[in-house]
Amino acid sequence: MIIIIVITASRARGAARPPSSPLHPSSPPAGLVSAGSSRAQQSAPATDGVRRMRWTTQMNSNALRAYFRAKGGETGGFAYRARMHRLFAELEPSVTVTEQNLADRVRYILRSNTFEFELERLRREAVPSSGENAAAEDTAPQLAEQTANVDAVVNRPVVVDSNDDGTVAQELELEQMRSTLEEAIVEMRSMPLENRPRLPRIALSKRNRAVVRALNPMLVTYLEASRDLCETDSILFGAALAVCRIIGAKVSTAGRATGHSSALPAWRRRIEERIARARALIGRLICFRSGNTRPRIVRTVRMALAGTNVSLSQPDIMQKLTECIDDLKQRIAAWGKRIRRYTERSTRFNQNRLFQSDQKRLYKSLERPIVSGTGPAPNQADTVAFWRSLWSEPVNHNEGPWTEVVVSQCAGITPMDPVTITPDDVAEAVRRAPNWKSPGLDGLHHYWLKGFMVCHAGLARQFQEALNQKSLPSLFTTGITHLVPKDQGAIDPSKYRPITSWRIRIEERIAKARALMGRLICFRSGNTRPRIVRTVRMAFAGTNVSLSQPDIMQKLTERIDDLQQRIAAWGKLIPRYA
Repeated sequence: MIIIIVITASRARGAARPPSSPLHPSSPPAGLVSAGSSRAQQSAPATDGVRRMRWTTQMNSNALRAYFRAKGGETGGFAYRARMHRLFAELEPSVTVTEQNLADRVRYILRSNTFEFELERLRREAVPSSGENAAAEDTAPQLAEQTANVDAVVNRPVVVDSNDDGTVAQELELEQMRSTLEEAIVEMRSMPLENRPRLPRIALSKRNRAVVRALNPMLVTYLEASRDLCETDSILFGAALAVCRIIGAKVSTAGRATGHSSALPAWRRRIEERIARARALIGRLICFRSGNTRPRIVRTVRMALAGTNVSLSQPDIMQKLTECIDDLKQRIAAWGKRIRRYTERSTRFNQNRLFQSDQKRLYKSLERPIVSGTGPAPNQADTVAFWRSLWSEPVNHNEGPWTEVVVSQCAGITPMDPVTITPDDVAEAVRRAPNWKSPGLDGLHHYWLKGFMVCHAGLARQFQEALNQKSLPSLFTTGITHLVPKDQGAIDPSKYRPITSWRIRIEERIAKARALMGRLICFRSGNTRPRIVRTVRMAFAGTNVSLSQPDIMQKLTERIDDLQQRIAAWGKLIPRYA
């Protein structure tokens, strides 16, 4: 009887899984083992009832053909998966497979050393090499024609060598980069500024710089056809997005609307859940000790005392309940101390890391703790109406007779000579700008303006046109305003502090100028500490002014007056822009 049961169970297991079905989705491809299979899409039943696709010989071969054509025969290519998926769809129009599944399938085949001869044959078919003997002579004209076409696209001289496969692979890789660039520029051309993805901060490695240099000559055609600054900005943003896609950087597709996440870490949630359960149990035990004998209370007490050899019928049950309650209170106190200890350690770690990356943000967070708004956000229409009533309503100022005196005094001032903006001026302004400062409304960092040097001539020409026409697009005059809540759970728009990007930049300039003024005044008063002297030397760098000159005090006074005038001018910019 036992033997019959074992045989029956074995047959049942064999029937549940057909012999032809693979044991794992990533099992060896049947197409490279057995020949003669059909190219129609087949499926096998999975254990959970889902129909799983079975790869045939032709499907596996076409997947490898698409892979080698997309990569150009090289293993170091960039951004090949989308092109591989598109080529596979052309070869197998009846097969529905995702880009990730196709990449996984190809990766498994490439890692299987069993099929190395089949892989080499398919690679030669996809990327023909002219270094073969008489059997490959008929493919030489095709290779020469392909190299000539790539040469016409890239616009640079290429020498066709019968033994040079690297040239073809390099040209194919440049063609892939060109197609990625074109797709990104077309995608960004019609996208609103607020819907643009957030560009990540990329590493300044040789590989990334090489990609940026390779895209520079490809941008010339787009920049020459650009009509205004907005179009140039969209082209540069598309080029930056193409670089991120080529190097495989993670690009956020949810737009640039950011908000500080208020989610608690997992360890804190677990400890707080333990504390909540312990407090609930303490409440039930206190109720039972007070004489509440409802079935739910009694059942909870029995579960709490399970495994302790304590029965509810014992004469000292009240003492046991008191001991259990005290034990739970001590556990709650220990868990609370653990939360405080972990939180302090996490705060120290974050502050140390922030001190290494951005000391200014650290000091600001220490002076003014961030108030996270956990309640409902204010209505957007009410917020816009409130701040528009403060900033956009016209105001009639009192113009006294002194204004006419100022106008008459300014009438004799010689007008300034016309300003001519050159590409060198743009390059110099961009060179001094920090790479990864918070971008403006367009989301384009200064790093990309430095990397795409071919845009300097177009920017100089378009800035000159805007200066002559006395008009700038809203892209350059609009800032991103962040509403920081003053109180917890505030809904009233007046309870929020507006922080605008351009306003922050102006205020940072004013703060730096005031700090420099303080150092100069200290030096003029006789403070010759090394830090003060070093700051004064940096302030006079490039002005041919030495601290040993006899008129150094006069130079210091002139420099302080110049900084005061700049601070006053920057202060006037804030209400004018607002």
